[in-house]
Amino acid sequence: MAAEGACGLPAGAACRRCGAAGGKWVRLNVGGTCFLTTRQTLCRDPKSFLFRLCQADPDLDSDKDETGAYLIDRDPTYFGPVLNYLRHGKLVINKDLAEEGVLEEAEFYNITSLIKLVKDKIRERDSKVLQLPAKHVYRVLQCQEEELTQMVSTMSDGWKFEQLVSIGSSYNYGNEDQAEFLCVVSKELHNTPSGTASEPSEKAKILQERGSRM
Repeated sequence: MAAEGACGLPAGAACRRCGAAGGKWVRLNVGGTCFLTTRQTLCRDPKSFLFRLCQADPDLDSDKDETGAYLIDRDPTYFGPVLNYLRHGKLVINKDLAEEGVLEEAEFYNITSLIKLVKDKIRERDSKVLQLPAKHVYRVLQCQEEELTQMVSTMSDGWKFEQLVSIGSSYNYGNEDQAEFLCVVSKELHNTPSGTASEPSEKAKILQERGSRM
């Protein structure tokens, strides 16, 4: 029986679907690293650079090294996930690789379905970063009865009352006893993607200063 190529045709024949000449295996020299794969794998996406590379009469002026491997001046580290996607149709990226690097290669090789998958993965990753849990900051403030109104206006900066505890009248002011209170307030501090909390405003700083004096 005659040997068959990647598309089931006799070796040396050209496939009408992918235009590849017979000979199942193809060598690629990507940035100095050799990859061995099949023409069928490289022809998965008919609009890709790799498909065009496998044409019987390629319109790409691609050089070859001494072993006959096609020379491609790209990063071999990020070519691995691209080639594996063409092999099995799944996006697998090692933890030490950046999704943006794989996206660059997918766009260079013009693999449309892979470009969409990587962009979706980047959006999913970024949405998780932006949804970091908020931190709660609590302050216990001591204030006089006449200061409560001012304290309420200060709460507009995102601080809210948690509890108000009367501690009685400990001193006289003029001819009247002045009641004192312990006021427990809280605020959510949302983390930024860089991991640092947002900078407190002037009103927040005033509350923090009051709390630190207790």
